[in-house]
Amino acid sequence: MSVPLHEQNPNEITRESLVKILEIMYRLAAPESLPGLLREIIEVGKVAIVAEGGVLWLLDRPTGDLVMVIPSSDAPERTKPGEGLVGQCAADVQITNIHECREDDRFAATPIHVANFETRSLLNVPITGQDDQLLGVMQWLGEYPGQFDQHDQWIAPALAAEAAIAIQHSAMTSELLASAVLNQEAALAREIQVSTLPKAMPDVAGYDVHGQFLPTDFAGGDLYDLVMLDGRLFILLGDATGHGFGPALSATQMQAMLRVAFRLGADLDAAYTQVNNQLNEDLPDDRFITAFMGFLNPATHEVEFHSGGQGPILCYRAASNTCEWHKPTSFPLGVMELDGTQQAQKLSLQPGDVLAVISDGIYEYATSDGAEFGENGVAQVMRHGHDLPMAELSQRLVDAAFEFGGDVQQADDITLVLVRRLPG
Repeated sequence: MSVPLHEQNPNEITRESLVKILEIMYRLAAPESLPGLLREIIEVGKVAIVAEGGVLWLLDRPTGDLVMVIPSSDAPERTKPGEGLVGQCAADVQITNIHECREDDRFAATPIHVANFETRSLLNVPITGQDDQLLGVMQWLGEYPGQFDQHDQWIAPALAAEAAIAIQHSAMTSELLASAVLNQEAALAREIQVSTLPKAMPDVAGYDVHGQFLPTDFAGGDLYDLVMLDGRLFILLGDATGHGFGPALSATQMQAMLRVAFRLGADLDAAYTQVNNQLNEDLPDDRFITAFMGFLNPATHEVEFHSGGQGPILCYRAASNTCEWHKPTSFPLGVMELDGTQQAQKLSLQPGDVLAVISDGIYEYATSDGAEFGENGVAQVMRHGHDLPMAELSQRLVDAAFEFGGDVQQADDITLVLVRRLPG
């Protein structure tokens, strides 16, 4: 057997590996056994990274030890952060790539092997959760010196992120089952939703960007994301059908699948198709997700997007003080399989223009007699407030909808994403 060579671009991944990783991403929302799911992540990783073995250590919070859970044993090995290569990886929260284990004194002091081959290369990857909290360490073992390269160091964190989601979801699910109280279920689902929101707005040169999420009393499926990826602003707004724990998880898993797909080199069209097809396969027939997803290139001021059932999309044109409405580009995600020929639509933002992606919680905010705030209500606020800071404009839209509804309580989650190209 020769030393495996990665001939693909280091910013790309094979379609087969991407599909397998996305399949696991969706299953993270299901109530599967955590040990079984972690074993499957290791097996998929061995193929994607091309490793002869995989070892998984989890942090035991009561003791502070790292415990080897894969391979499993009746008396699992334990070590402390800072001890040996796995402990150093945990303490530093940094990837380490050992090209020749025979020449590394740290490996000699705490060797790691699996059956049927000698470990010559070792890739250590930290597993971190929210707020970069350490959850464990993954180790990939190779039988040849220098076996792991830049491609492997690029894929490994995505696999670690999958393990982190599985671990955290298992903890949340256990807490939910233990509570056995409906209002605690709603609170946990809401916590999951809120935890996925950006903690701060991204800094985009020449732009004012703001997102706002205003939940109802019960858990729904709204979410948004605003994050810079490879110099472009990723914009996401989604709404899963229904209320409760399930829709909240469906929406957050869609977000997770997209993040992993983009991290592994998928373009917008491929990610949209693959995520839609995975949702079509796994969601119940009466469930789907409406979603706007796109990229703003701040250098060209062009927005490339798909809008699966999410609409209308508003582009305010400052030069003419008019509102330009765009319909969804396709049906909601998860309704039917796509063949991969869908191409993103594009629009350009001129100085002063505003792209507004707003959930139906605003458009459908209604009075007691059923009249809706609608496009006219949004357009009126936009024309008078387009030059305000986007955070202030967002709140004005919410306040206007509430004032329009009078004594009627908010019936649906409200989510807004506003992106304004600054004049001048």
